[in-house]
Amino acid sequence: MKKFLEVGKIVATQGIRGEVRVQPWCDSPAFLLDFDTLYRQDGTAMEVQRARVQKNIVIVKFAGIERIEDGQPYIGTVLYIDRDDAQLPEGSYFVQDLLGLEVYDADTGARYGEVVEVSQTGANDVYHVKDGDKLRLVPAIKEVVLDIDFAGGSMRIRPLEGLFDDAH
Repeated sequence: MKKFLEVGKIVATQGIRGEVRVQPWCDSPAFLLDFDTLYRQDGTAMEVQRARVQKNIVIVKFAGIERIEDGQPYIGTVLYIDRDDAQLPEGSYFVQDLLGLEVYDADTGARYGEVVEVSQTGANDVYHVKDGDKLRLVPAIKEVVLDIDFAGGSMRIRPLEGLFDDAH
């Protein structure tokens, strides 16, 4: 599992006092408000002095960025969090940890493929499981996803009746 996880990108400056606009890549923009430090790709720490949500964007004031001119070079910068700083609710996972997991039938052991994408639908996430040219959509609900073994790189599922037309 990666220590640093992508959470968003600086897309513009905000005002003249060094604030920047961050497009969040997480379930909710408010998730980013929990962090005192964000990181650049090279591991450089950026201390968050204050942050607030404005619609679907997070406005962040970083230490050392005092004017609009100071913030402009950071436009396009991808921001990361340290996994150890994050607290997820029970049963929640980082998308990056799910990608690449091998998916197996809990009853038969049949391999369905690997998780290549996660879509957020509102009611529940959907795991895109690909095997060659075949793509299956798996609802991320406890009735279907029975076990996730990150150390072993696998997920066990029990498809609902009719979920996979070719399952029988």
